[in-house]
This record gives sequence, C-alpha cells and structure tokens, in this order.
Amino acid sequence: MLRPFRFAVQSFNADAGADWTERARRVEALGYSALHLADHLLGPGPAIERTGHPTQNLAAIPAMAHAAAVTESLRVGCRVFCIDYYDPLVLIKSAMTLDRLSDGRLELGLGAGWLAEEYAAAGIEFDEPRVRIDRLADVLEGLDAFRAKGLAEVSNATLSWAGFEGTPKPVSKPPVMIGGGSPRILRLAGAKADIVSLNFNNRSGVIGRDGVRSSSAEETLRKLEWVKQGAGDRFHELEIEIGAYFTFVTDDPGEPLTGMAAAFGLSEDAMREHPHALFGSVDSICDELERRRERFGISYVTVGDSVMEAFAPVVARLAGK
Repeated sequence: MLRPFRFAVQSFNADAGADWTERARRVEALGYSALHLADHLLGPGPAIERTGHPTQNLAAIPAMAHAAAVTESLRVGCRVFCIDYYDPLVLIKSAMTLDRLSDGRLELGLGAGWLAEEYAAAGIEFDEPRVRIDRLADVLEGLDAFRAKGLAEVSNATLSWAGFEGTPKPVSKPPVMIGGGSPRILRLAGAKADIVSLNFNNRSGVIGRDGVRSSSAEETLRKLEWVKQGAGDRFHELEIEIGAYFTFVTDDPGEPLTGMAAAFGLSEDAMREHPHALFGSVDSICDELERRRERFGISYVTVGDSVMEAFAPVVARLAGK
C-alpha cells in the first residue's frame, strides 16, 4: 500500500523577525506539512565558500520554536541536527521541550555530520564516518532512554547517564528522521528511524559532483536495499523522504535540464530521472512523483524555500493522496 504524499520546505537564508514569521506562515498557508531548517553554523566567509554549501542565518532550535509559535498546524524540524555540535542531553531535552510547547509538532532529524570544513572552522574534531555513525547510534539509545518511563540510565561509548528521569516527556512520540547515502548510516536509519531521508553520499565532505552522482536512480535503489537490511520486518512502517534540491517548475525545462546535466557530468536523461531533481510543468512533475513513489516508495518530498511558491500547485494536487 502506497503512503500518501507529504511535502516540506527547507529554509537556509531567512532573516530574523518579520521575514521568518511570514515565511513560516506562508509555508503553512501553501499546504506544506513541515518547515525544516538545516543545522549549519557558518556565516559568509572562505570556510563555507570552500564547501559549496549555502550559509544558514538562523540557529535551528530557536528558529523552529518561533515557527511553531506563529503557526497553528505546521510541523517543524531540522533536516538534520548534527549531533557533534551539541551535548546530547542538551539537544534531546531541547527537542522534547520544543515538542511539548508546540503540542506535538516536532519532526526530529538527527545526523552524524558531514561538512568537513565546518568542523574545521569551528574547531570540532572530524572523526572518520564509522566513528561518527556509531556515536549517532549511541545518541539514539539516549533518546529512547530519555523518552521512556523511569530513570534515563545509559552507558555506552558516548553517554554515561545515571540517576535522573528524562523530562519533559514529548506530547507523543516525535518521528525521528535519519538519512544519508552510505550503507552504514542507511542501515542504522532502517533500524531506528521513522522517516528515512535518502541523501547524497557526502564522503567528500563538500557538495559537488561526487555526491550528486552517488544519488542516481540506480544508486537510490541500492540505498533502499541498505535501508531494508537495517529495517527487516519494519520496512513497511518507514516513511521515505528525499530532498528535491534541483527543482524547476516550468513548461520549458530544456535550459535548466541541460545546464544541470552539464554541471554534474550526467546525460540529460539521467538528470531528468535523478531522484533529487524535478523538471517540468506541474502536470509532468506530479506524474513523475507518482512514478517515483511506485518505484522507490518516496512519499515525502522536501523542496527549497526559493521554489516553494512555484511548487505549491504540486502540493495542492498531491498532498494527502
């Protein structure tokens, strides 16, 4: 049975005050299910320029709290929190507080981190992927203990908690989103997440051809197999999400399609069917999303805030169906 479609907006460059308030309200008014931030620390400068990643003006936790406060039903999230940027207990307690104060509207994205230059610029040690992913698994154990009844006692390689109960408890169990593009992280997501975000394999530590080419249609099928290996019998319970980073809603997609294909060294056919890209009219994009849901099980699609208005007719047609 196919899951109904959900759609979210991810925002990077909103400013504080009225701009962020209006953006959150507009996302809700357009019918999107959720508003996500990313979790990056760096403002403009040579460090972020070397990564190819956009800057992020607002810190995720207070921006999420504000967005929830100025909307009525919009879910709020971070796609995804980098656990290495926080003390795990502080992050989990903050997230559960946000869920309670928003009356259960949190989507909790957690990740192992990947942007090497950001780690270096902030003076944070950038461990090899195996170590970072194992640390994420430890933090997920802490999350379970914090939300459970009784004392939140955890002893693993990352956490040593004893003698306290986790409070506040969430209103309900906020869905946990985990994602990535490597076998190890996707097996963990399959085992522990509610929402699995299929993403680039960011082994290079920057955004570029390597990551995009690691996320073709064929590679996405491989990623789903890794998710299934981790999930086992619970795979059918998972919601599969993807970021449509390259979205062009237009009746004449030839120019952007050609440009994107050339930029990433792909054929136009490969770029057209790339799971992180959407090119074409509202009708053709709706048809393509339904095809991808059939092929990959992807029912949850996130677009950037720069295209949220143009993409809104797709949301109006498909959300909940």
